[in-house]
Amino acid sequence: MIFLKLIVTNLRRHRIRSFISIAGIAFSVAAMLTVVTILQGAIGMFSGILSSDSEIIVFERNVSDLFFSNVPAAAVEEISSWPMVAHADPVLFGIVSSADHPVITCFGVTAADARIRKATWLAGDRLAFAQHSDDVVLGERAAEFLGAKLDDHVPIGHGVFHVIGILKTSNGFEDGGVFMPLNSAQSFFHKEGASSVITVKLRNKDDAALFKAMVKATFPNLIGLEDAEFTRSYSQFRILKATAWAIGGCGLLMGGLGVANTMIMSVFTRIREIAILRVCGFSNTQIAAMIFGESTVVSLFGAALGLLTGTCLLLVLKQVPVLHGYVDVTIQPVVVLTVILLALLTGIAGALYPAAYAMRIRAVEALRFE
Repeated sequence: MIFLKLIVTNLRRHRIRSFISIAGIAFSVAAMLTVVTILQGAIGMFSGILSSDSEIIVFERNVSDLFFSNVPAAAVEEISSWPMVAHADPVLFGIVSSADHPVITCFGVTAADARIRKATWLAGDRLAFAQHSDDVVLGERAAEFLGAKLDDHVPIGHGVFHVIGILKTSNGFEDGGVFMPLNSAQSFFHKEGASSVITVKLRNKDDAALFKAMVKATFPNLIGLEDAEFTRSYSQFRILKATAWAIGGCGLLMGGLGVANTMIMSVFTRIREIAILRVCGFSNTQIAAMIFGESTVVSLFGAALGLLTGTCLLLVLKQVPVLHGYVDVTIQPVVVLTVILLALLTGIAGALYPAAYAMRIRAVEALRFE
């Protein structure tokens, strides 16, 4: 108890210095939490696009991005006829543009696709989808930023399309996208007779291994992955996750340098005090424990403040109209635990040199220190 009071007293004696270190850790933790949560939410939303009423995704083998994947129509027909398949829906992904919005996600789908069937239609009739080649359905956010409403004609890319419906989905990418009939999208993107992926719903989930084996044997250039497998293995997802943790790690490194600087200054200004503690019987281990204890307290307070700040920032971002549907504030417990652990490790690492220096202080010489 006395040891803990000594640690707290030392930190209170240098309030401004301690606060700056806590703020540095807090900023780093908030940045890591925000970036990691947003990117994981984006991955989750993109995964949701692919797993809409499906369990397995079939796409071209060895492609770096699904936008470059080409799955022939013959594969869709063949897979749809397999006994274990409840339904197989081809989807074509593309990027379209308008005058003020150069990047809009386009989904080329059939009328039977779950994105059309299960969405909430705010305007228009679902049964009218895919009856004309120039018809499109807009997500609610896409309709807002395009300034379009039902029956309008909107310029998209090199064409003008008739808006026959506006729908709302819980997925931000879909809500800000354009839905074209598959045939129209194939013509628009010059990918006649092909789609980007096939989303497959099985009659029995236990047939997943058999289905994947049949895809490999029948279509050597294609690969079938279950949703969880795809999320783990897709290169773009791995890059996003690595980027998120790298950015957060750099932030924590800066926070750790702040802790190290604080602890070094703290030791240098307390050399005589440490000498007196040595004379009073404090061992090297106790001196080091005191330094590490101060660093740990700073890291814990910084981590708590950072988690609170990061959570508030995510809640604020979710309310921004432009980001509606794109920010998922579901903070995973494993992320919180990882951030806290990294903050503690950063604080401990920042105290290594100050603790080693304090242990080398010789009482007789330090008492003469000015």
